[in-house]
Amino acid sequence: QVQLVESGGGLVQPGGSLRLSCATSGFTFSIYTMGWYRQAPGKLRELVATISKTGSYINYGDSVKGRFTISRDNAKNTVYLEMNSLEPEDTAVYYCTRVPNYWGQGTQVTVSS
Repeated sequence: QVQLVESGGGLVQPGGSLRLSCATSGFTFSIYTMGWYRQAPGKLRELVATISKTGSYINYGDSVKGRFTISRDNAKNTVYLEMNSLEPEDTAVYYCTRVPNYWGQGTQVTVSS
């Protein structure tokens, strides 16, 4: 069965960095667009970034452009999210997705001093 397992979340100070990973199994990773979304308390789930199967096409949500970088390793069936210059507004549960209809359980990212 399709499995998406996120890791790398945690507590970080404003201005800090984190790297999220999403290890996948149960499907042919290299033929699917993958992505990251996030959901803060009381807010709708929003796009963070998506990456095409070869990594040629990448799309970022407006709020993270220039600070976050999505990447993938098709040999390791894993997608990553490098997050820099983190702000308190980035606090959310971050979800890995096999676009459009499979989701991981999420990993909490908290940005606070």
